[in-house]
Amino acid sequence: MKKSQVSMEPLLRAVNLTKRFGGLVAVENVSFDVRPGEVIGLVGDNGAGKSTFIKMISGVYQPDDGEIYFDGKKVSFIDPRDARDLGIETIYQDLALAENLDVGSNIFLGREMKKRFISEKLSRIIISSAFALPLAALLAWLGLQFYKIPGLVLGLLFGLASGFVLGWLFGSVTQIVDRKTMMGESTKALKRLDIEIPSLTQQVRNLSGGQRQSVAIARSIYWNAKVMIMDEPTAALGVSEQRKVLSLVRTLADHGVPVIIISHNMQDVFAVADRIVILRRGRKVGEEVSAETTPDKIVSLMVGAETVHKMGVIPQALESNGGVAGA
Repeated sequence: MKKSQVSMEPLLRAVNLTKRFGGLVAVENVSFDVRPGEVIGLVGDNGAGKSTFIKMISGVYQPDDGEIYFDGKKVSFIDPRDARDLGIETIYQDLALAENLDVGSNIFLGREMKKRFISEKLSRIIISSAFALPLAALLAWLGLQFYKIPGLVLGLLFGLASGFVLGWLFGSVTQIVDRKTMMGESTKALKRLDIEIPSLTQQVRNLSGGQRQSVAIARSIYWNAKVMIMDEPTAALGVSEQRKVLSLVRTLADHGVPVIIISHNMQDVFAVADRIVILRRGRKVGEEVSAETTPDKIVSLMVGAETVHKMGVIPQALESNGGVAGA
């Protein structure tokens, strides 16, 4: 970890977070902080509470106890939208991409750029006429049937007035998706992170696993992610694709965006993480600077030193020197 990172105030801080599901305590009194430009590895065995903890700081779950601070201010999230509005973006294993859409459409999914094909003023005139003329004719005919000339005049006036009001209300909706601008902005977002995709017009289903992961990351960064949470980002990827994704994680950190990476792959965690936080059975049992620890020590904290000794994972030299930290 860089000295400048140590001196920085945490951007995201969780204090004694606890989450219960009935009688089950999934996470208990876990504290955690993330500084700008830092990569944090969050590790633990299955059922350790990693996903539950991440879902609390990303707004999916509300903690039963504890507090969350973002940029020095206490915050609470009703749903993931609240967290995203602050800049906390989470990329799950499914990536939440629409495979039948192209790259640009996925980056702007749900937030598409639009443009008018005619001016708003002209649009309102056209739509007002489209509403007013048929409506005025219908009401004038009905008025004539029941009230003769006065009914005709009233129906005509009321129809025209109603039509123009409707036209004014709906005249501003004549917009179409601005695909050209979306593609241009997508290209800039990918270039900013040194992501290379041959064609942005091809469907996402035709991209490799690493390229899909890159699209999901670029989307989050484009929408001003301040903290990135990545759940098993290298799962099911080949070696070369894993390297690309891990390189991208470091690129994000170099741009000042802290990354929380959840992974069972110790090699990946040690390759990118500045610090490693270990959970076991819902509790935080350790926090290590990656440059000052070993995979064996992390594993011993994850599953308990006694279990590791029985499995024979810890080298004898390390064991004899008392180098394994107990849980």
